[in-house]
Amino acid sequence: MPFFPTTATAPFCPSEVKGSIAIDARASRLTKLRRFFGPGLLVAIGYMDPGNWATDIQAGSQFGYSLLWVVAFSSLAAIFLQMLAARLGLVAGKDLAQASYDRYGPFGRVVQWVTAEVSIVACDIAEVLGCALAFKLLLGVPVAWGIVLTALDTMIVLGLQGKGFRQIEAIVLGLIGTMAFCFVAQVTMMPPDWHAVFNGLVPGDPGHDRKDAIVLALGIVGATIMPHNLYLHSSVVQTRRVVGGARGTIRDTLALVRVDTCVSLFVAMLVNAAILILAGAAFHATGRTDVADIEQAYRLITPIVGGAAALLFGIALLASGQSSTLTGTIAGQVIMDGFLHMKIPCYQRRLITRGLALIPALIGVLWLGDGSVGRLLVWSQVLLSLQLPFAMWPLIRSVSDRAAMGEHAIGRGMQVAAWALFAVITGTNLLLITGVAG
Repeated sequence: MPFFPTTATAPFCPSEVKGSIAIDARASRLTKLRRFFGPGLLVAIGYMDPGNWATDIQAGSQFGYSLLWVVAFSSLAAIFLQMLAARLGLVAGKDLAQASYDRYGPFGRVVQWVTAEVSIVACDIAEVLGCALAFKLLLGVPVAWGIVLTALDTMIVLGLQGKGFRQIEAIVLGLIGTMAFCFVAQVTMMPPDWHAVFNGLVPGDPGHDRKDAIVLALGIVGATIMPHNLYLHSSVVQTRRVVGGARGTIRDTLALVRVDTCVSLFVAMLVNAAILILAGAAFHATGRTDVADIEQAYRLITPIVGGAAALLFGIALLASGQSSTLTGTIAGQVIMDGFLHMKIPCYQRRLITRGLALIPALIGVLWLGDGSVGRLLVWSQVLLSLQLPFAMWPLIRSVSDRAAMGEHAIGRGMQVAAWALFAVITGTNLLLITGVAG
């Protein structure tokens, strides 16, 4: 491809980055942690996408801080599942797609591949809508034109792929830092009732509209735990290679995984909590309990907390949407390589995914108007919710398999917890779908 640099046309597949970052087992714990830190960041960015914004804003404006505990619960569940995915990658040396390929027959592989690809496209739809809305808020362009502009972010992938995995992680860290700074600044500009905030961490009666509260709570759960992140984490964690180690190397590495995952997803939880807290302080506390979408929130923030906060809001939304430009492409390559054993250049992978996301997003906005963005975001999260059991089932089975995991297979207690979480999430997803459809 003469029009693109070599780094852009090179396939970005697990086999090419596996073990590319060496960690000396004899180094200090702090040095090892610094070298290991990164995979959790790539995963965390998926927990701060525009779909989370939509549910958090509506929950905060309608119910104040009373659903804050749902954000905390969802984040803890996500940490648990992501650590299982990372354990699979480190111990078995296979990502979830590869493990599923080995475990199931042709029909099972096709079903899981299709559902995984749908989850990637659904995530990209949320990214497209979020970026398009950010362009509208910051530049004043219609959402339809904003959707077209998001196609240009493929060039970002072309410029970054092939430059080293640590550089990609640094870019993602910058995006997370941008979002965190913007929301901390906004919460500072509009300080909440901190006593009420801490009370919101305890499950309780929302006081009114219980049905809406349940649907929103389920929406937060569905928007938080993303299936493609399980595939992504089980692969990117293998970029780390511990050298000079002895018998306890895997156990020590799993400890590093726990720190990386917990710290990264804790930051994601704080960002989601900040969105809900900001909505509660800016809207619910001032009597505006009808704020139901991102654009409406932006318009109302300006007179309440000032133009600076509104600008930060738009910048954070753009960073949120752009983030999965990188992680979505990598996850897509992992899924395609694992299930189909197919390697294609990263720009082709990005064009395919973005093309499949642009079409429904553009049709939806042109047909239903700019005001439909909130509803389209919710439906993209419903699609993600539908895919989650298809990723959780093989993950739990794989990390429970002593033949593949040896002494590092999860014990009976963790199995019970994992299957209980599977049942809860599957049930809540069904209730969410029923609530949205109704």
